[in-house]
Amino acid sequence: MKYRDQFERQVVREDVWIPTRDGNTRLHARVWRPADAESDPVPALLEYLPYRKSDWTAPRDAQRHPWYAGHGYASVRVDIRGHGDSEGTPGDEYDVQELADGVDVVNWLAAQPWCTGKVGMFGISWGGFNSLQIAALAPEPLKAIVTVCSTDDRYDNDVHYTGGALLGIDMLAWAGTMLAFASRPPDPASVGHDRLLPMWRERLEALEPFLHTWLAHQQRDDYWRHGSVCEDYDAIDAAVLAVGGWHDPYRDTVLRLVEYLPGDRVRGLIGPWSHQYPDRGLPPGPAIGFLQETLRWWDQHLKGIDTGVMREPLLRAWINDPVPPATSYDVMPGRWVGDADWPSPSVTWDERPLGTGEDPVLVRSPQHTGLDAGRFFPFGNASDLPPDQREEDGRSVCFDSAPLTERVEILGRPRVRLRLDSATPRANVVARLCDVAPDGSSTLVTRGVLNLLSRHGRDQAVEWTPGTYEDVEFELNGIGYAFPPGHRIRVAVSDAYWPWVWPHGERGELSVVPARSSLSLPVREPVDEPPIRFAEPEQAPPLPVTYDLPAEPRPERLVTHDVATGEWTLEVDPNYGGSRTYPDGLRYEESARETYRIRRDDPLSASAVSEWTIRLTRGEDEDAEIVTRTELRATAADFIMDSRIEARANGETVAKRAWHRTTPRTSA
Repeated sequence: MKYRDQFERQVVREDVWIPTRDGNTRLHARVWRPADAESDPVPALLEYLPYRKSDWTAPRDAQRHPWYAGHGYASVRVDIRGHGDSEGTPGDEYDVQELADGVDVVNWLAAQPWCTGKVGMFGISWGGFNSLQIAALAPEPLKAIVTVCSTDDRYDNDVHYTGGALLGIDMLAWAGTMLAFASRPPDPASVGHDRLLPMWRERLEALEPFLHTWLAHQQRDDYWRHGSVCEDYDAIDAAVLAVGGWHDPYRDTVLRLVEYLPGDRVRGLIGPWSHQYPDRGLPPGPAIGFLQETLRWWDQHLKGIDTGVMREPLLRAWINDPVPPATSYDVMPGRWVGDADWPSPSVTWDERPLGTGEDPVLVRSPQHTGLDAGRFFPFGNASDLPPDQREEDGRSVCFDSAPLTERVEILGRPRVRLRLDSATPRANVVARLCDVAPDGSSTLVTRGVLNLLSRHGRDQAVEWTPGTYEDVEFELNGIGYAFPPGHRIRVAVSDAYWPWVWPHGERGELSVVPARSSLSLPVREPVDEPPIRFAEPEQAPPLPVTYDLPAEPRPERLVTHDVATGEWTLEVDPNYGGSRTYPDGLRYEESARETYRIRRDDPLSASAVSEWTIRLTRGEDEDAEIVTRTELRATAADFIMDSRIEARANGETVAKRAWHRTTPRTSA
């Protein structure tokens, strides 16, 4: 990593309040810009998040916002209404208010004397989401965005549902995380000590756990259509650079955006990365000079400089070379390829029957199948990726190819078609694509899920008629991967995948006809193409933050099995950053744990718990602590949700709230 602190233009930083259209609420912003921008205006870049610029994203912000400013941009970091130091109360994710405020911010930036009137937006995850969503609202100054690890489909490609099935691991975990995050107070250094408690109490009183809303919408309806730009790609006028990683759950959005947006306004980039900016150097690498790459995008679309970025291939993607299974890779072996069109003429479909037998094969997986799935959101931690899949394969029904005689490279979304019958009206089916080495080790390549209730559309819930066979087809997540000669391609089919997928209320089984079932692989033929290269990573100097080792280290992922009861427990430390001290003296302590339990043969034994403790201290007079707990369990008929928070200031209780909700299981 190269750190750069000398730029062509001197950088200044200022904190400002941005008004919104309601006239009563201001958003707090931090602006890095050239010192001479009022006499020589520059375009503005906006990153718009609920994650608190004063502490939680401060180290990441310091890496990129000053760097952009030094290259002739006003780079602006804004806290969303009701979060961080902004006024107002928190709402649902990506709600109408958030997006309207975002439009107001874009227009305000364009009107500043130091701005040319042209604005770009960028962000990873939440910031990538709302970049796309605000681009679909088309405020006139917004000319370009860079969206990283984001989705165009809030229902079927986010942390709530996948393939129509409820995501047990992140539906609960992210709802618990956001309950804790939304409970944090503003920084008195920004809002003033006299406003701290009134603002904090107002936020806490307005809180409603996201989980209640998400489980009230178990099928694709207008709630999920809001903010899903896949509903109308034509609404996006801004130029879009879409970026993802093969180890991030949102990578399929990149493939859809380069397919459905006009080719003169979009470019796609998918590397081997996790849920991180590609310049940060977190596993798996290799990292790239991502700031330089985005600068080419901004210069092209906000300054009118021909940087050649639009002559790059429509899609640049990394093809992973085969690797033994591991939970972390410092660097993935492989190479970059480029396709001028997507779907690419270099990719053809290779359909392979799963077998020759007409007799059905019974799929009845133990309920703990899926414990070796790895983290839904890999962040570059040591235990994030799926380990050897042999145990998972043993709990599934596997269909193997013969040993390959030549290298097979795939790029895109494999498809599985299954002729099957379900013994129960409600069931899930999961397919994993694995690379099986001659020694028997099994590396997970990609996977896909289908809730059979949603087989006719994600907006429907059609129960199965047991005793009847149907053909069901679903896509696996996109991947670039090379299977080597001598290895076998495995499709592993299960009807359980805990805790990624919440089980239906009745123990069932599937009957699959191998000869009538198939795997379709998007095979990319080797072609002569110019090499694709990126600059080495470069950032602004890091923020001098002191990180503390935990007093009692604990495993990031711990699996235990009570042999007598048949209960399996997965304990997860998400390890978002731990405790740290900032240059202004703020100490931020963070502890989180997720716990998932299920018994081998009882789908109704499933439970998930998220627990958080956050403490913020500065000097002797500032001490705020938030403790939250969120739990989800289910009966055959209902989901049951229990949440609570307790907030304290200097040892005194500011608020204590608890919620108990039930909602019918309509399709999940």
